[in-house]
Amino acid sequence: MPPGHWDTVPIALTEGTLLRAATAAAAHVGVRTGMTLAQARSKCAALTTLPWDAAVIGRETARASAAFLAASPQVAPERGTPGTWWVGAGGFDAIGGERALAETLLALARVWHPRSRVAVADSCVTAYAATWSARAAAGPLHIAPRGDSEYLARVPIALLPMDAELRETLAALGLRTAGAFAALDPLEVERRWGSDGLTAWRLARGDDARRPTLARTDDPRAITHDLATSTTTMEPVLFLVRASLDRLVRTLAAEGLAAAAVAITLTMDEASAGVPPRTVTREARPARPMARTAPLFERCRALLDAWPLDAPVRAVEVRISATAPSSASQGDLLAPAWRDPAAAEAALARLRTALGAGGVVRPVRRDSHAPERAGAWEEVEHAEFRVQTADVATRAAAVREAAHGATPAAMPAATSPAARLLESPEPITITTDKRGTPLLMFWRGRRVTLARAHGPERLSGDWWQAEPFAREYWRCESDELGQDLLLYRDGGGWRLQGWYD
Repeated sequence: MPPGHWDTVPIALTEGTLLRAATAAAAHVGVRTGMTLAQARSKCAALTTLPWDAAVIGRETARASAAFLAASPQVAPERGTPGTWWVGAGGFDAIGGERALAETLLALARVWHPRSRVAVADSCVTAYAATWSARAAAGPLHIAPRGDSEYLARVPIALLPMDAELRETLAALGLRTAGAFAALDPLEVERRWGSDGLTAWRLARGDDARRPTLARTDDPRAITHDLATSTTTMEPVLFLVRASLDRLVRTLAAEGLAAAAVAITLTMDEASAGVPPRTVTREARPARPMARTAPLFERCRALLDAWPLDAPVRAVEVRISATAPSSASQGDLLAPAWRDPAAAEAALARLRTALGAGGVVRPVRRDSHAPERAGAWEEVEHAEFRVQTADVATRAAAVREAAHGATPAAMPAATSPAARLLESPEPITITTDKRGTPLLMFWRGRRVTLARAHGPERLSGDWWQAEPFAREYWRCESDELGQDLLLYRDGGGWRLQGWYD
């Protein structure tokens, strides 16, 4: 192990007065989980204690689970044993078998800990016991098929999951190995120690019903995750959703399909309220079917960011609820005007996440003579690819203007100056000459000289609506501001409506 690694230092994580976890250095001097803090310090005076942080443990467990999903669709963290995962090893014969899977898992695990171990067996209890073997330190240890009971016969009883009181009783009776315990009569075991004792006896024989249940192998369109620790934040959920989408999209692409809809189901843990768990499902639908992880994930991220959690999450299911044939269109690397639809959808999804619903808009024309009614903002549901190169700057400016709450005018031509209208026309004071031509403007406490004024242009209309208008418009040049101002006068006096860039 590298010098200075945290596992070489005696550290224990505590919850209240009890130890929840300890490093290898602490275990080497006799510190065990379940001890009180006083008992642990009696074993190691130099023991460093840190509080158990369930949120951090859950987040990092989810992060590791997401990494292991790259190797197998069946990954389940062992509840109550941080640092242990069950991984399904079936169905890998065509891609190297369980040996290739074990090597991949070991490489992934050693990113977190340089002395990680991997063992492969028919049952979870045997695989766990095999990781404690010295042979597992050199590389993945494989127990022969149907050889679990033979291997467990020599395993210390301390490696079997059971109640501490039962373990002490068996040790007092001189039963030191799983094989010695398995040799007892099951009726006698049940009579003495009840159902818990019978469960432990079955485990000693290799009869373990536990399986990696994070993924349902009978449904290639869905992956279900059980979190080791229920979470009240979306961060661990996002890790697992991203990893699941990556695997599901690869499966779809191999079949020539694309995802038309992704359903995310969260299982809420309401045990504290005394009610059974409940599930909530929401669906993300891209504008067009996609076979790329990044844009699908951005859609799902936007969905999850707007999803308030009213209870802790204990499980997550990601399902491709609708598919469509994958698009056969290809990009041209030599055509600068070509745009990747999936990349554009991902960019729009990120903007929606940052700006909120309705945050990505574009200007559109409206049939009205009033400047503020001649254009409007229309929400962009999906990327369009009929936009000409000359329109790109205009539409980019539209997004910036929308973020600042401005009101659009009618879309100008690419070569004409752009009209920037105030959200609401502002009252101003105007000094005119004898003919009524504006000379000076007083606006927001500032005196502005109007060098040239063009007008008046009289506009009226919308008499059939609740707010008809009748105005006298002037376009005035200001050398001080370096812009052309748009003014008008109606029955309420003079107003500044905007300017031209």
